[in-house]
Amino acid sequence: MKTICLHAILLCLGTFMYDATFAQDTLIRLGKSSIDKVLHAMTLEEKAKLVVGNGFNMPGVPNGTGVGMTEDKVPGAAGTTFAISRLGIPSIVVSDGPAGVRIDPVRKGTSGKTYYATAWPVGTLLASSWDTTLVKRVGTAFGHEVKEYGIDILLGPALNIHRNPLGGRNFEYYSEDPLVSGMMAAAMVNGIESNGVGTSIKHFAGNEQETDRNSVNTIVSERALREIYLKGFEIAVKKSQPWTVMSSYNYINDKYTSENPELLKTILRDEWNFKGFVMTDWFGGKDAVAQMNAGNDLLMPGTSAQSKAITDAVKEGRLSESVLDENIKKILNIILQSPAFKGYKFSDAPNLAADAKIARVAAAESMVLLKDQDHSLPFAKSTYNVAVFGINGYDLIAGGTGSGDVNKVYKISLVQGLSGAGYKVDQEIENIYKSYLADYAVKHPKKSFFQEFMNPTPPASEYELDRDLISKKAASSDLAIISIGRNAGEGRDRKTEADYYLTDTEKVSIKNIAHAFHEQHKKIIVVLNIGGVIDVAQWADDADAILLAWQPGLEGGNAIADVLSGKVNPSGKLATIFPAKYDDVPSSKTFPGKEFPEKATTGMMGMKLVPAEVTYDEGVYVGYRYYISFGVKPYYEFGYGLTYINFSYGNLKLSSTSFNGKITATVTVTNSGKVAGKEVVQLYLSAPANKLDKPNAELKGFGKTALLAPGKSQTITFVLNAEDLASFDTHASAWIAEAGKYTVSVGASSINIKQSTSFNLSNELTVEKVNKVMTPKVEIKERKSKKAF
Repeated sequence: MKTICLHAILLCLGTFMYDATFAQDTLIRLGKSSIDKVLHAMTLEEKAKLVVGNGFNMPGVPNGTGVGMTEDKVPGAAGTTFAISRLGIPSIVVSDGPAGVRIDPVRKGTSGKTYYATAWPVGTLLASSWDTTLVKRVGTAFGHEVKEYGIDILLGPALNIHRNPLGGRNFEYYSEDPLVSGMMAAAMVNGIESNGVGTSIKHFAGNEQETDRNSVNTIVSERALREIYLKGFEIAVKKSQPWTVMSSYNYINDKYTSENPELLKTILRDEWNFKGFVMTDWFGGKDAVAQMNAGNDLLMPGTSAQSKAITDAVKEGRLSESVLDENIKKILNIILQSPAFKGYKFSDAPNLAADAKIARVAAAESMVLLKDQDHSLPFAKSTYNVAVFGINGYDLIAGGTGSGDVNKVYKISLVQGLSGAGYKVDQEIENIYKSYLADYAVKHPKKSFFQEFMNPTPPASEYELDRDLISKKAASSDLAIISIGRNAGEGRDRKTEADYYLTDTEKVSIKNIAHAFHEQHKKIIVVLNIGGVIDVAQWADDADAILLAWQPGLEGGNAIADVLSGKVNPSGKLATIFPAKYDDVPSSKTFPGKEFPEKATTGMMGMKLVPAEVTYDEGVYVGYRYYISFGVKPYYEFGYGLTYINFSYGNLKLSSTSFNGKITATVTVTNSGKVAGKEVVQLYLSAPANKLDKPNAELKGFGKTALLAPGKSQTITFVLNAEDLASFDTHASAWIAEAGKYTVSVGASSINIKQSTSFNLSNELTVEKVNKVMTPKVEIKERKSKKAF
């Protein structure tokens, strides 16, 4: 009898202790309890799931891929995180992409309702504005759509470098220059995150190509990495503190970025003081345990195999649970800020009409007038019958493909924009092109995202009009507009033939149209609706004016018409060079590298993984740094762009002739034209090169005037700090400013310098000592300038 009572007492005591523990756990909630207490209450299995996403739900992905299925909290979003309801930890939603929210427009159970988003001007176009205030305004509107569609983190902006014009995702990226890239990205992040949602700047780092993107080893020197490929990310992190950073697919110097603690911990956190968390690109890297140890906090989109590998590694002592806890803390700190955690009741109805107006303004303000011979532009509405040639005049390319695409409710073509602006567009030509495009669409039905990604539909080839018809239109029309289009995107890089260079049909068409219209003493305007740089040298002489519209978003046709008509005076400038020929590009011989097909393996979703490597042997001589240092003349230089008026520069002054911590430069810009306009002012610095080989000049500041009325002036101020003077000295692992004379040049482009002056630095200055990391395993024979000792 006593034994039974003792058993009963023990049973009651155990039950009491279990209930007390359970009750204690139920009182622990994220936001009400400390993060340490929340972590303590988690099981190992919960921890291993929290650092791994819920999977990937992509229509068209075959079964048996091991991809998993994400919770459809926001249909079409790229992924979600694991929720632990008992601890008050919600699932958060992440969504593509850099040029607009990418979600499914149609959902089950909501018949008749669509969920569209604004297709914003692409990154390269926004960077051409050189206007961070404008970009922040776009970001603020963009972030509102993110929030109202129930998304917590936007997977963007993207700010890799335009190393080569054939890069398939260059349209997503801002510039060939890290200062422009970093400042634009920071402005976009600050705008988006002002809504209380997050961003993920990407792809960190050295991911300047799509060819073999999951397997390529980027071989790059410490200096080039620090000065060119990491600098934009550093600027964005320090000026905006994005919620997250996305590690890239590639290796850098023999190590996956997502498995490299030198990149993700030493540089990103210790040196730059990044506070958010790091997530992988989708299925990036191979070793989940190595990624955890490297400080890649969240693995996306996530697989059950990754969670199991992490759990097993902790149990077997190969992964410290404290490392896992540190990664989770970073994630939880961001979740605490998210709309999902705060219970925000999103509307699924952002103000798309208002956002479209902002997109139109941003596109028009950013377009670059490349040529305007004999003031061919703008042209008056009242007297012009316009003949529009080229399929792109009737089917605008609003943005690129892949994760940079957007499910938009409409897009305004060039002919629609012209018609809306009051121009009469030739109907016969319009009918010919529209019929051709309709026939092509029937023969190439729409595919799923996955099918399109794996086997992209080729773009419709240009339609060649009969020469007699062209001559007929030259007689009856006042003006010809030729629209040339190019598109690219995720997964593939561009080619030189029939892409960078025009097709034979395009070249013949331009020749025929120019001949016919010029015989009638009528103008030829070319509009470039492109995502990446193309050759202009072979045909530019045939055009009277060239407008670079890049990929201008859903309001593109209206924005183009605004510039052509003179409603908007163009003020964009090139943030990337147009070479005279492709062979002039410093990376032309090494892009996209070499492959080792004999070592190929099968990767995720059955995709073939071919080991490859690319050597950045141009070193720091990327873009304009190369052209101005080696005396190579581009067709259109970095920073170049025309307006319908002229600006004069004067009174360049420095606050001192010797550097002591910082120096201020001021210059006055005056509108010497007859209509209002804006000017982009650029400051280039030439530094002593006694110790280190350096470019002849580097961009160190830029500013854009307000809309200046005729005769009005504005003084632009630049502040140069110690870091602006410094270059990276690999041997010292430090940023060093050499003693000597520094020349400050201010102008309208990298070549069109208006005024220069100088100051001295009396003694060499060690600006920042950093860690010796990311060292290449092989010797790189980097390009050196002609003045190198």
